[in-house]
Amino acid sequence: MNENRTVLVVDDEHGHRLMVRAVLEDENWTVIEAGSGEAALRALAEAAENFVQPDVALVDMKMPGMDGLELLRELQVRRPGLPVVLLTAFGSVGSAVEAMKKGAFDYLTKPADNEELKAVLNKAYEYHRLLEENTRLKEEAGGDLNFIGASPGVERVRDLIAQAGPSEATVLILGESGTGKELVAEGLHRASLRKDRPLVNVNCAALPDDLLESELFGYEKGAFTGAVKDKPGRFQLASGGTLFLDEIGEMPAALQAKLLRALQEKIVEPLGSVKPVPTDVRIIAATNRDLKAEVASGRFREDLYYRLAVLEIRIPPLRDRKEDLPLLVSFLLRRLGRKNNKIIRTVTPAFLDALSGYDWPGNVRELENVLERALILSRSDTLGPDLLPPQITAGAGAYDQPEADEPHVSSPASLEEAEKLAIIRALEENGGHRERTAEALGISRRTLQYKLKKFGLTRR
Repeated sequence: MNENRTVLVVDDEHGHRLMVRAVLEDENWTVIEAGSGEAALRALAEAAENFVQPDVALVDMKMPGMDGLELLRELQVRRPGLPVVLLTAFGSVGSAVEAMKKGAFDYLTKPADNEELKAVLNKAYEYHRLLEENTRLKEEAGGDLNFIGASPGVERVRDLIAQAGPSEATVLILGESGTGKELVAEGLHRASLRKDRPLVNVNCAALPDDLLESELFGYEKGAFTGAVKDKPGRFQLASGGTLFLDEIGEMPAALQAKLLRALQEKIVEPLGSVKPVPTDVRIIAATNRDLKAEVASGRFREDLYYRLAVLEIRIPPLRDRKEDLPLLVSFLLRRLGRKNNKIIRTVTPAFLDALSGYDWPGNVRELENVLERALILSRSDTLGPDLLPPQITAGAGAYDQPEADEPHVSSPASLEEAEKLAIIRALEENGGHRERTAEALGISRRTLQYKLKKFGLTRR
């Protein structure tokens, strides 16, 4: 096995640690030693500072001070999911079995047989690898696609979400179609004190005017033909939570006045009712229009605009953050590959150059469609520019044939190299701090750790 595997060996018997080290280093394990439970926790913290995390822990049951069971409990808190294999004397097997019920992965009796030791640790490693991979895939599958990246514009959006999320202020999200306004709304809701209550979405452009009013405010039985029973509106359905008004710039003027009253007085009047209903919702609105221009032209109420725009979050279009393309492409191809049961391992330099030479009027949504088309049409695990639609390759000629007297810096030879370079750059910009680096890249700390290990970046 050639994987870069790391084991934490904790045993107060120095001779036994040396024996285990000799056996495991012959099998290409990296061994971190500790002579006590307390020393193991210090070693764990020191290793983490150097981007190293053990895949398995081999812990002696009987040690002075913190014993194996106490260390097991600590490791379960500090490193959830880390498989712990216990070492025990022959007469204490019952204790080891009891420890397995408390979360230990397996146990070995001392002195451990070399072949059994290797087999058990390999099994624990494989368990840990699959657990990490499954967790990473789940995170990526539900990740915030439009916030993958390390560009300044994306970082500003993430900072504003973190600052505005816990407040009760109304937020106006501005951005072109396909930039991910709904994801910003979801991020604000998850960061709020209302996160355990509903997030209710209303697309103001998708509903006719009369239907939009009844959807927002609800109606009573008999309010109009076909109203055979009372129906609560979205304001009532979002009670205690967040109401997201997408494409607010499309709302008709008459309905704008009714919405303004609901925001100011925190009440709504269902159609057919004369009894106001109290509301408790936080409003987040979004639009791809220039609302200030709409106000100036008289198509949008000025007082409603200022009521909505307590804080504005502007999402940058993809053409203004093309440095994020390698990470976005990597993320999308993995997700699309799972969806279509097809693995793409590499993209050519010309493929990435063509993507970088295009302005992406449809933003990340368009990028996803283009990549899915290329993935489906590909006959191998490599994507080249021949798989891209003509409108994208039309602007890429300058990348294919650089002038002889001009230096040409080629794109990375593979998608993985592009991703690796982006991670290295983010690490350098954040002084090697893993949490800040993960935030800058728009990925979780666990996913960053996986990639550091994958690319051999587990040492300073």
